[in-house]
Amino acid sequence: MTDTVLPGIQPDLEADARVRADDRAHVFHSWSAQALIDPLPVAAGEGSTFWDYAGNAYLDFSSQLVNLNLGHQHPHLVHAIQDQAGRLATIQPSMANDVRGELARRIAEVAGDGFEKVFFTNGGADANENAVRMARLVTGRRKVLSMYRSYHGSTSTAISLTGDPRRWPNEPADGSVAKFFGPYPYRSAFHSSTPEQEAQRALEHLEQTIVLEGASTIAAIVIETIVGTNGVLVPPAGYLAGVRALCDRFGIVYIADEVMVGFGRVGEWFAVQAFDVVPDLITFAKGVNSGYVPLGGVVISDRIAAHFDTVAFPGGLTYSGHPLACAAGVATFEVFERDGILARVRDLGSRVVEPRLRDMASRHPSVGDVRGMGLFWAIELVKDRQTREQLVPFNASGPDAAPVAAVAAACKRDGVWPFTHFNRVHVAPPLVILEDELVRGLDVIDRALAAADEHAAR
Repeated sequence: MTDTVLPGIQPDLEADARVRADDRAHVFHSWSAQALIDPLPVAAGEGSTFWDYAGNAYLDFSSQLVNLNLGHQHPHLVHAIQDQAGRLATIQPSMANDVRGELARRIAEVAGDGFEKVFFTNGGADANENAVRMARLVTGRRKVLSMYRSYHGSTSTAISLTGDPRRWPNEPADGSVAKFFGPYPYRSAFHSSTPEQEAQRALEHLEQTIVLEGASTIAAIVIETIVGTNGVLVPPAGYLAGVRALCDRFGIVYIADEVMVGFGRVGEWFAVQAFDVVPDLITFAKGVNSGYVPLGGVVISDRIAAHFDTVAFPGGLTYSGHPLACAAGVATFEVFERDGILARVRDLGSRVVEPRLRDMASRHPSVGDVRGMGLFWAIELVKDRQTREQLVPFNASGPDAAPVAAVAAACKRDGVWPFTHFNRVHVAPPLVILEDELVRGLDVIDRALAAADEHAAR
């Protein structure tokens, strides 16, 4: 770890002990066995770096939970929140508000033709909940299809849509959800040998699932445009267009979950734009304002919105479109436009990240695959490149997960906070990261992979 200290912030071990004690005594943490965790007390952050109370600096290579797109304490966002708080801290969603309306307009404009309305929520899970609600009301159908490799949130329907193991202890929740396999060329469920073949066979499988589940019963198909936590799985060319065609043929609403990949993560306002596909509903959160104040929402196609012109939508939240959150969202648009964030992300991804990760793959026997777009990548770790056996088993914990845990620990010792999940290391730094910081973080991951190489066949 580095000993860099944020200007004006000095190490404070008494504060560290106090924060740690209060947390351990009183804070109930998500997704955790409470007695088995020891959360790091964080004192401050700036840009792509955060500091603990001992003065150790960490380059945030996970953007916290892939939401801090404009980094820690961006002054434009902070000032927008402060100014809004001084003018009007909150107002109920049934009233019109200037920043709420401006943000909705800006979101609709970048979503493109056919989108004029935005329904605001408090985050990504309730965005997906409400998108499914809209689809069910418009179609008069109940069932929803989603991928096995997915994460859509932890509320009732959202956790049912989720494919990863966090769903298991929450079942049963929404019983009207069915799963299908999405494309995953490196570990094809369809024995494909090319991305083109994978797209075709995955679409054939989806069509069979629709037919066998009963097309007339299916309200929506929900897809993370690029699967996030469960693999950074970039769909092969033609797949999403094929999903769109199937939805059109069977009268199914296509919901694009862009909670993680929207707002610049892959160099587009919305990732679907990289694939030239237009869904019916787009869910968002995270990067819309970097999570400075909780905010999410649904971008609604004109066709779906028209259904509710004279029919009441039976849903809402007290803090929908909160002015402080929306002020930060408007400021986010201003920063993106002023600083050319989208072009910057595409440049750094293609010129810096991709070549470096492919170089790592050529040198480290533990790297089976690298994939991604923009500033969103995954390094998939294996025991054997020939058999593609995972470095750690699916849903591993305890000693079984030790090899990847060792990689993460090596990163942290060298001043980089990584994002790891199962047998992967993800690269998802803030979109404002400086190029030398990006290179330094990749250098650290490169060195840390030596801990994985110890378990890999050579």
